[in-house]
Amino acid sequence: MEYVIVDGEILDRTVAKVDIEDRGYQFGDGVYEVIRVYNGKMFTGKEHLQRLVESAEKIRMKLPYSPEELEPKMEELISKNELDTGIVYMQFTRGTSPRNHVFPAADVAPTFVAYTRKVARPVESMEKGVRSILDEDIRWLRCDIKSLNLLGNLLSKQKAAEAGCFEAILHRGETVTEGSHSNISIVKDGVIITHQADNLILNGITRQKVLEICSNEGITFEERAFTLDELSAADEVFSSGTTVEVMPIVEVDGKPVRNGEPGLVTRNLQNLFKAEIERQCGQI
Repeated sequence: MEYVIVDGEILDRTVAKVDIEDRGYQFGDGVYEVIRVYNGKMFTGKEHLQRLVESAEKIRMKLPYSPEELEPKMEELISKNELDTGIVYMQFTRGTSPRNHVFPAADVAPTFVAYTRKVARPVESMEKGVRSILDEDIRWLRCDIKSLNLLGNLLSKQKAAEAGCFEAILHRGETVTEGSHSNISIVKDGVIITHQADNLILNGITRQKVLEICSNEGITFEERAFTLDELSAADEVFSSGTTVEVMPIVEVDGKPVRNGEPGLVTRNLQNLFKAEIERQCGQI
């Protein structure tokens, strides 16, 4: 039996239902988070749950639970589903009410759903590196909100998949922003460069952890916008995200990144990030 959460209650997935007039279904009016699970433990769970609350605040939605109340609920769901390695997904919408572009009345409660899924670590891809394409960033201007509105991301990811690539690197004009489902960083002369955390990117939890590791280990980095020309001239390129960890990108639009092999800085970050996972969750 697989268990899910609907409005705070753990249910058999086969009987779980959400109303057809839920605003997440009709408007994408909601926010979500995905948390990595290793050895049955959430990695950076507190950071993800805090970002969930912040995303909700940005769309003027008050969640019925605090991060401290959500954490044990997620832990219980992980335990009930006997999840070892995978993810726990959760989302809140603005609730169920007759379809109207205006917010529903204040007494309409948000809809809360969550589930788990087995997802293996992408070890082979992290070892060999992955291919990517470039794609114009057509998304809205509040990418800092982890909202349910992901159509722009999906279209870019589909282009990448159809090209036989793992990721689409997005750009607004000449400025690289992020990936279709990850943050993007380049390395030049030993310095890591990644777009600043503003409204044009999602401030990824893995991105934040990587920069924290860099600060602790004395690895130089810059948080600033970089260009397509800088991307093309980079010594290394990598993506970072909840399910991809630190992923080397060895080809962009059919052209190899330097020698087409994962670089030393990226390899070092992979090892340091793995050590952080094991510090929090045990050996992987």
